[in-house]
Amino acid sequence: MCFAWWCRRRALKDPFPEPWRVLLRAKAPFYAAFSDADRARFEDCLKVFLRTKEWTGAGGMSLDEPVKVLVSAGAARLAMHLPANAYRRLGEIVVYPSHYVHEGEDGVILGEANQWGTVVLSYDAVLSGLANEGDGHDTSLHEFAHALDVADGAFDGTPALAKFSAYAPWARVMSEAFLDLKAKGQRRTVLRKYGATNEAEFFAVATEAFFEKPRSLRQKHPELYEVLAAFYRCDPAGKAS
Repeated sequence: MCFAWWCRRRALKDPFPEPWRVLLRAKAPFYAAFSDADRARFEDCLKVFLRTKEWTGAGGMSLDEPVKVLVSAGAARLAMHLPANAYRRLGEIVVYPSHYVHEGEDGVILGEANQWGTVVLSYDAVLSGLANEGDGHDTSLHEFAHALDVADGAFDGTPALAKFSAYAPWARVMSEAFLDLKAKGQRRTVLRKYGATNEAEFFAVATEAFFEKPRSLRQKHPELYEVLAAFYRCDPAGKAS
Protein backbone atom coordinates (compact mmCIF):
# COMPACT_ATOMS: atom_id res chain seq x y z
CA MET A 1 0.00 0.00 0.00
CA CYS A 2 2.79 2.43 0.86
CA PHE A 3 4.56 1.54 -2.40
CA ALA A 4 1.39 2.24 -4.41
CA TRP A 5 1.04 5.59 -2.66
CA TRP A 6 4.66 6.46 -3.46
CA CYS A 7 4.27 5.50 -7.13
CA ARG A 8 1.14 7.61 -7.42
CA ARG A 9 2.82 10.61 -5.80
CA ARG A 10 5.83 10.31 -8.09
CA ALA A 11 3.62 10.05 -11.19
CA LEU A 12 1.65 13.14 -10.21
CA LYS A 13 4.86 15.15 -9.86
CA ASP A 14 5.99 14.37 -13.40
CA PRO A 15 4.81 16.77 -16.13
CA PHE A 16 2.40 15.37 -18.69
CA PRO A 17 4.45 14.68 -21.84
CA GLU A 18 3.53 16.88 -24.79
CA PRO A 19 3.76 13.94 -27.27
CA TRP A 20 0.98 12.28 -25.27
CA ARG A 21 -1.22 15.35 -25.81
CA VAL A 22 -0.51 15.27 -29.54
CA LEU A 23 -1.43 11.57 -29.64
CA LEU A 24 -4.65 12.07 -27.68
CA ARG A 25 -5.74 14.96 -29.87
CA ALA A 26 -5.23 12.75 -32.92
CA LYS A 27 -6.75 9.50 -31.62
CA ALA A 28 -9.18 10.39 -28.79
CA PRO A 29 -11.77 12.96 -29.93
CA PHE A 30 -13.28 13.33 -26.45
CA TYR A 31 -9.99 14.74 -25.15
CA ALA A 32 -10.25 17.95 -27.18
CA ALA A 33 -13.71 18.66 -25.72
CA PHE A 34 -12.48 18.82 -22.12
CA SER A 35 -12.38 22.09 -20.21
CA ASP A 36 -8.94 23.08 -18.97
CA ALA A 37 -9.78 21.81 -15.47
CA ASP A 38 -11.11 18.48 -16.72
CA ARG A 39 -8.15 18.05 -19.05
CA ALA A 40 -5.74 18.51 -16.16
CA ARG A 41 -7.70 16.05 -14.04
CA PHE A 42 -7.82 13.52 -16.89
CA GLU A 43 -4.09 13.86 -17.54
CA ASP A 44 -3.27 13.28 -13.87
CA CYS A 45 -5.48 10.19 -13.80
CA LEU A 46 -3.95 8.84 -17.00
CA LYS A 47 -0.38 9.38 -15.78
CA VAL A 48 -1.04 7.58 -12.52
CA PHE A 49 -2.84 4.69 -14.19
CA LEU A 50 -0.16 4.16 -16.84
CA ARG A 51 2.70 4.27 -14.34
CA THR A 52 1.21 2.24 -11.49
CA LYS A 53 -0.17 -0.78 -13.39
CA GLU A 54 1.71 -3.78 -14.77
CA TRP A 55 1.65 -4.06 -18.56
CA THR A 56 1.92 -7.28 -20.56
CA GLY A 57 1.91 -7.74 -24.31
CA ALA A 58 0.33 -10.92 -25.69
CA GLY A 59 0.07 -12.48 -29.13
CA GLY A 60 3.17 -10.67 -30.30
CA MET A 61 1.98 -7.24 -29.14
CA SER A 62 4.71 -4.65 -28.59
CA LEU A 63 3.76 -2.36 -25.72
CA ASP A 64 5.32 0.97 -26.57
CA GLU A 65 4.37 4.21 -24.86
CA PRO A 66 1.65 5.29 -27.36
CA VAL A 67 -0.15 1.97 -26.89
CA LYS A 68 -0.15 2.40 -23.11
CA VAL A 69 -1.37 5.99 -23.40
CA LEU A 70 -4.35 5.10 -25.60
CA VAL A 71 -5.31 2.10 -23.49
CA SER A 72 -5.00 4.20 -20.33
CA ALA A 73 -7.23 6.88 -21.87
CA GLY A 74 -10.33 4.70 -21.44
CA ALA A 75 -9.51 3.93 -17.82
CA ALA A 76 -8.82 7.58 -17.04
CA ARG A 77 -12.00 8.76 -18.75
CA LEU A 78 -14.09 6.66 -16.37
CA ALA A 79 -12.13 7.33 -13.20
CA MET A 80 -11.03 10.97 -13.53
CA HIS A 81 -13.67 12.16 -11.04
CA LEU A 82 -13.60 9.06 -8.83
CA PRO A 83 -11.52 8.41 -5.69
CA ALA A 84 -7.85 7.62 -6.25
CA ASN A 85 -8.35 3.94 -5.31
CA ALA A 86 -11.16 3.30 -7.81
CA TYR A 87 -9.07 0.64 -9.60
CA ARG A 88 -7.67 -0.85 -6.42
CA ARG A 89 -8.24 -4.48 -7.49
CA LEU A 90 -6.79 -3.94 -10.96
CA GLY A 91 -3.10 -4.72 -11.16
CA GLU A 92 -2.33 -5.81 -14.73
CA ILE A 93 -3.30 -4.79 -18.25
CA VAL A 94 -2.78 -7.39 -20.99
CA VAL A 95 -2.95 -6.17 -24.58
CA TYR A 96 -3.33 -8.28 -27.73
CA PRO A 97 -2.85 -6.78 -31.22
CA SER A 98 -6.37 -7.78 -32.24
CA HIS A 99 -9.16 -10.16 -31.23
CA TYR A 100 -8.09 -13.42 -29.63
CA VAL A 101 -9.54 -16.78 -28.63
CA HIS A 102 -9.44 -19.04 -25.62
CA GLU A 103 -8.09 -22.49 -26.37
CA GLY A 104 -10.88 -25.01 -26.73
CA GLU A 105 -13.61 -22.35 -26.94
CA ASP A 106 -15.55 -20.96 -29.88
CA GLY A 107 -15.84 -17.28 -30.64
CA VAL A 108 -13.40 -14.39 -30.72
CA ILE A 109 -12.82 -12.06 -27.76
CA LEU A 110 -12.23 -8.31 -27.83
CA GLY A 111 -11.67 -7.88 -24.12
CA GLU A 112 -12.36 -9.23 -20.66
CA ALA A 113 -11.92 -8.35 -17.02
CA ASN A 114 -10.97 -10.93 -14.42
CA GLN A 115 -11.76 -10.94 -10.72
CA TRP A 116 -8.13 -11.53 -9.77
CA GLY A 117 -7.07 -8.11 -11.09
CA THR A 118 -6.44 -8.29 -14.83
CA VAL A 119 -8.04 -6.51 -17.78
CA VAL A 120 -7.34 -7.96 -21.23
CA LEU A 121 -7.92 -5.88 -24.35
CA SER A 122 -7.61 -6.08 -28.11
CA TYR A 123 -5.69 -3.02 -29.24
CA ASP A 124 -7.68 -2.90 -32.48
CA ALA A 125 -10.84 -2.73 -30.38
CA VAL A 126 -9.34 0.05 -28.26
CA LEU A 127 -8.59 2.12 -31.37
CA SER A 128 -12.02 1.42 -32.86
CA GLY A 129 -13.72 2.52 -29.65
CA LEU A 130 -11.80 5.78 -29.61
CA ALA A 131 -12.44 6.53 -33.29
CA ASN A 132 -16.18 5.72 -33.21
CA GLU A 133 -17.13 7.74 -30.17
CA GLY A 134 -20.86 7.98 -30.83
CA ASP A 135 -21.88 4.37 -31.51
CA GLY A 136 -22.32 3.35 -27.89
CA HIS A 137 -19.78 0.54 -28.18
CA ASP A 138 -16.32 0.95 -26.67
CA THR A 139 -14.53 -2.20 -25.52
CA SER A 140 -12.09 -0.25 -23.36
CA LEU A 141 -14.85 1.60 -21.47
CA HIS A 142 -16.74 -1.66 -21.11
CA GLU A 143 -13.89 -3.62 -19.57
CA PHE A 144 -12.71 -0.83 -17.30
CA ALA A 145 -16.30 -0.45 -16.08
CA HIS A 146 -16.06 -4.13 -15.05
CA ALA A 147 -12.85 -3.27 -13.19
CA LEU A 148 -14.71 -0.54 -11.29
CA ASP A 149 -17.58 -2.92 -10.62
CA VAL A 150 -15.35 -5.57 -9.05
CA ALA A 151 -13.50 -3.09 -6.83
CA ASP A 152 -15.87 -4.03 -4.01
CA GLY A 153 -15.17 -7.73 -4.56
CA ALA A 154 -17.92 -8.89 -6.92
CA PHE A 155 -19.05 -8.59 -10.52
CA ASP A 156 -22.63 -7.69 -9.69
CA GLY A 157 -23.35 -4.45 -11.52
CA THR A 158 -22.96 -2.36 -8.37
CA PRO A 159 -19.59 -0.63 -7.92
CA ALA A 160 -18.52 0.96 -4.64
CA LEU A 161 -20.82 3.98 -4.30
CA ALA A 162 -19.92 7.22 -2.55
CA LYS A 163 -22.39 6.83 0.32
CA PHE A 164 -24.63 4.16 1.80
CA SER A 165 -27.83 6.05 0.96
CA ALA A 166 -27.00 5.75 -2.76
CA TYR A 167 -27.39 1.96 -2.85
CA ALA A 168 -31.20 1.78 -2.61
CA PRO A 169 -31.93 4.14 -5.53
CA TRP A 170 -29.10 2.54 -7.52
CA ALA A 171 -30.56 -0.95 -7.03
CA ARG A 172 -34.07 0.16 -7.98
CA VAL A 173 -33.11 2.14 -11.08
CA MET A 174 -30.56 -0.35 -12.41
CA SER A 175 -32.89 -3.31 -11.84
CA GLU A 176 -35.80 -1.61 -13.61
CA ALA A 177 -33.64 -0.59 -16.56
CA PHE A 178 -32.06 -4.04 -16.80
CA LEU A 179 -35.45 -5.78 -16.83
CA ASP A 180 -36.74 -3.25 -19.36
CA LEU A 181 -33.82 -4.04 -21.69
CA LYS A 182 -34.46 -7.78 -21.35
CA ALA A 183 -38.15 -7.26 -22.14
CA LYS A 184 -37.36 -5.28 -25.30
CA GLY A 185 -35.82 -8.32 -26.96
CA GLN A 186 -34.45 -7.36 -30.35
CA ARG A 187 -36.13 -3.95 -30.51
CA ARG A 188 -33.79 -1.03 -31.13
CA THR A 189 -32.64 0.81 -28.01
CA VAL A 190 -29.93 3.22 -26.89
CA LEU A 191 -28.44 0.37 -24.83
CA ARG A 192 -26.72 -2.55 -26.54
CA LYS A 193 -28.58 -5.85 -26.28
CA TYR A 194 -25.54 -7.43 -24.64
CA GLY A 195 -26.47 -5.53 -21.50
CA ALA A 196 -29.39 -7.91 -20.99
CA THR A 197 -26.94 -10.77 -20.29
CA ASN A 198 -26.71 -10.07 -16.55
CA GLU A 199 -26.43 -7.16 -14.10
CA ALA A 200 -22.66 -6.83 -14.47
CA GLU A 201 -22.86 -6.60 -18.26
CA PHE A 202 -25.74 -4.16 -17.95
CA PHE A 203 -23.63 -1.77 -15.87
CA ALA A 204 -20.78 -1.98 -18.40
CA VAL A 205 -23.10 -1.44 -21.38
CA ALA A 206 -24.87 1.43 -19.60
CA THR A 207 -21.46 3.00 -18.96
CA GLU A 208 -20.66 2.85 -22.68
CA ALA A 209 -23.94 4.62 -23.48
CA PHE A 210 -23.45 7.17 -20.68
CA PHE A 211 -20.17 8.37 -22.17
CA GLU A 212 -20.85 7.80 -25.87
CA LYS A 213 -24.59 8.56 -26.18
CA PRO A 214 -25.24 10.77 -23.16
CA ARG A 215 -28.06 12.89 -24.56
CA SER A 216 -29.92 9.86 -25.92
CA LEU A 217 -29.51 8.01 -22.64
CA ARG A 218 -30.72 11.01 -20.64
CA GLN A 219 -33.75 11.35 -22.92
CA LYS A 220 -34.71 7.66 -22.98
CA HIS A 221 -33.67 6.67 -19.44
CA PRO A 222 -33.45 9.81 -17.28
CA GLU A 223 -33.24 7.98 -13.94
CA LEU A 224 -30.54 5.63 -15.22
CA TYR A 225 -28.61 8.62 -16.51
CA GLU A 226 -28.88 10.38 -13.14
CA VAL A 227 -27.57 7.47 -11.06
CA LEU A 228 -24.65 7.01 -13.47
CA ALA A 229 -23.94 10.76 -13.36
CA ALA A 230 -23.92 10.59 -9.57
CA PHE A 231 -21.53 7.64 -9.60
CA TYR A 232 -19.13 8.97 -12.24
CA ARG A 233 -19.47 12.52 -10.85
CA CYS A 234 -19.83 14.10 -14.26
CA ASP A 235 -22.55 15.19 -16.71
CA PRO A 236 -21.53 14.40 -20.30
CA ALA A 237 -25.04 15.16 -21.62
CA GLY A 238 -24.86 18.64 -20.14
CA LYS A 239 -21.56 19.28 -21.90
CA ALA A 240 -22.89 17.84 -25.14
CA SER A 241 -26.08 19.91 -25.21
